[in-house]
Formats: sequence, structure tokens, C-alpha cells
Amino acid sequence: MLKCESKLGLLLLLAAMLGGAADVPASSATALDAGYQDLYNLQFDAAHRTFTQWQQQHPDDPLGPASDAAAYLFSEFDRLHILQIEFFAQDKNFQAQHSLAPDPASRQHFDAALDKTQQLADTKLSRNPNDSNALYASVLMLGLRGDYMALIEKRNLAGLSYMKKARALAERLLRVDPTCYDAYVAVGVENYMLSLKPAPVRWLLELGGAEADKETGIKDLRLTAQHGRYLLSYARLLLAVAALRDNDRRTARGLLQQLAQVYPNNHLYAQELASLH
Repeated sequence: MLKCESKLGLLLLLAAMLGGAADVPASSATALDAGYQDLYNLQFDAAHRTFTQWQQQHPDDPLGPASDAAAYLFSEFDRLHILQIEFFAQDKNFQAQHSLAPDPASRQHFDAALDKTQQLADTKLSRNPNDSNALYASVLMLGLRGDYMALIEKRNLAGLSYMKKARALAERLLRVDPTCYDAYVAVGVENYMLSLKPAPVRWLLELGGAEADKETGIKDLRLTAQHGRYLLSYARLLLAVAALRDNDRRTARGLLQQLAQVYPNNHLYAQELASLH
């Protein structure tokens, strides 16, 4: 039942790994912003060093290990060639169920970072259930777990379950803090990507608690693309993917050109731009 769109939706929940640091005013930028900048430039070692330093300086902040986990997963996706936008946009790539060979050491570090994220977030939420930073870190943690299960382990149903949990938690976070624009990604992805499935499948998914409204999904992604912080550039990437799937090459090209200028070391944008030309 789970075809390419649901797998894409799971991948697009990889929120923590992509940042909008270039759009953050210098006066409010932190080391985390710099780490995401490195991450989005595919400079994983530099990102790990920055996130490790952040954890040393902020040992009770769950966003530190969540971000480090994202770096491990993102580097695995790059190594396994899962990151190309062509993979996002072309259905045939999702239909190919070839086995992948994850790196055991990377998986161990990834799991440890997510376990630490959950521990720190749970501690904060036990003291204050409305701690927006802890809620946000929890949303990222759920998305990252779902991505690994769906796209590396090929456990699509388990991945979808984590996607739904991330969306529900993101909605809770937005009730606490409507200005946490990064959280709109988790809501928008589920609505947009599941809306692409055939009507009977959408009906079954909605019965199970999933949301599948395309226009709502695009609206939420645009909110992050305009006002987000860590996920601003990520939301723009998702909108480029949506444009490609709608055969709107002009919009996709414009978004990709913006990203390529901000992140010159990320070769994926240049490759996709070349294919569009």
C-alpha cells in the first residue's frame, strides 16, 4: 500500500538536517546555526565538531544531540546516494527496493544521539510540558527515526507511524508557540505528500489518523520557507520538489538557484539545475 509518495513524505521529515542559518540575523545566530550551515554544505565533520561543542557548552539542551543525529543520518543518505533531488521527484527510484548497506558505526552514533535527545527532552517536559525547545527537539527525533526506518531499513509502516507522531507533536508545539515556524514542516509534509496518493489509499490513511490535504501542506511549507530558522532552506527545497512534481520547472529552478548560491559546496543543487537546463 505504501508507494513512492509516502516514502518521500518520510524522507522529507528529516527536518533537523537542513538549516536556514544564512537567513538568521548575525546578532541572533548561534553555533547551532553554523553547524546547520556546514551540514547543508555537506561538510559533515565540521558539523559534528560544532554540534559536539554545543553539547559541551549546553549539556541540557536536547537540540544538540538531535542535530548531531541529523548529521549522521544526512551523511549516510549522501553516501548511499539518497539525497539527489531526482530521487525525490522520480517515482521509479522509490519503486526500486534494492538493499542498502548502512554503516554500523554511524548507526550506533545515530541511535545514541537520538536516545540522548529523548532523555533530555523528557526531563525538560516533565518539568514543563510546554517547553517549546524540548517539544521541537522531540519532533526532530521522531522524524529522524522514521527516515532511517523507511529509507534505509525499508520498514515503511514503522516509518509512517513515526511521521504521524511527529506531525501530532508539531501541532501541539504550534499551539504552545505559533511562531515556531520550523514546526510547520512536519505538518505540511504529511498533508502534501499523502495527498498525492490515490483516493482509496488516502481514505484509509486518514482513517488511521493521517492528514492528506495538498493545499494545506503547501501553505504550511511556505510559512517555514518565509519565516523559519533551522528549516527555512529545507522548506524551500521541499517547495522545489513540489514544483518539479507539478512540472513547474521555472519555480523549481528559481528555488534551486537560491539554495545553490547560499550553499556552494552542496553539489546536488548544481546537478539538478543542470538537468533542468
